[in-house]
Amino acid sequence: MAEPEQPDQAMPAYALGAGSLARLEGARRWPQAVTRDWAIGGSTGAGVRVCIVDSGVDGDHELVGGVARSVVVSVVDGEISVEPDTVGDVCGHGTACAGIVRSIAPDCELHSVRVLGEGFQGSGPVLIAGLRWAVEQGYDVINMSLSTTKRQFVPELHELADAAYFHRGLIVASAHNMPVHSYPWRFSAVVSVASHDLDDPTAWYRNPDPPVEFYARGIDVEVAWSGGERLRCSGNSFATPHIAGICALIRANHPDLTPPEMKTVLGLTANNAGLDA
Repeated sequence: MAEPEQPDQAMPAYALGAGSLARLEGARRWPQAVTRDWAIGGSTGAGVRVCIVDSGVDGDHELVGGVARSVVVSVVDGEISVEPDTVGDVCGHGTACAGIVRSIAPDCELHSVRVLGEGFQGSGPVLIAGLRWAVEQGYDVINMSLSTTKRQFVPELHELADAAYFHRGLIVASAHNMPVHSYPWRFSAVVSVASHDLDDPTAWYRNPDPPVEFYARGIDVEVAWSGGERLRCSGNSFATPHIAGICALIRANHPDLTPPEMKTVLGLTANNAGLDA
């Protein structure tokens, strides 16, 4: 978050004086219509760093095509450890998400933060520590195809979602597959995603009735899995990296967009937006 300017003639903190207006005059010029071609046309995601917070990623899988950095997070007796991940994906779930992102944004730079163990086991403190580390690294897009229903972790998760938001980091989070309240997808600072059953991987729809904000392909999707395998899977977990990949395309074309502007562009270019795509 930007620090408040020094008060000038008793102006309140964060206020803007007339002499400072020039710094708000950016180089960006919005088009008359925000179209899909303007948003993602010609983009491959080059230069955008996408972090998969999940069960690790098998970077050697042909559908993943390499991972720039992989770490594993643990918390023992309150002590947080972030170490290079020499094991990779222990479940397959993170590899599936990474492969989907790569299929949408082939030239993005993938990173992995492992917070889940074998059997998809995890804990709130590890999830929070992993997300905090990812936010601190300044990743452009953070894919979270996981959530927690435990409300004692909500304040810290909310704080981290806001921290990413204020530093131009976009958290793309999966809605729970069951009709329960879970987090962080319910926070307005993140992009929340659920599934549709169309075959088009670049078809996305805005939801006029949140908390789920967008729908993307997530039913009967062929995905990468650990050990070089491929599976067909369904769930909001697999819709989320479709949107994360699309966000990488937008960010590559328009790196100065803020998170709320990114959400606006996603909504204006959705298949049901009624605009020229």
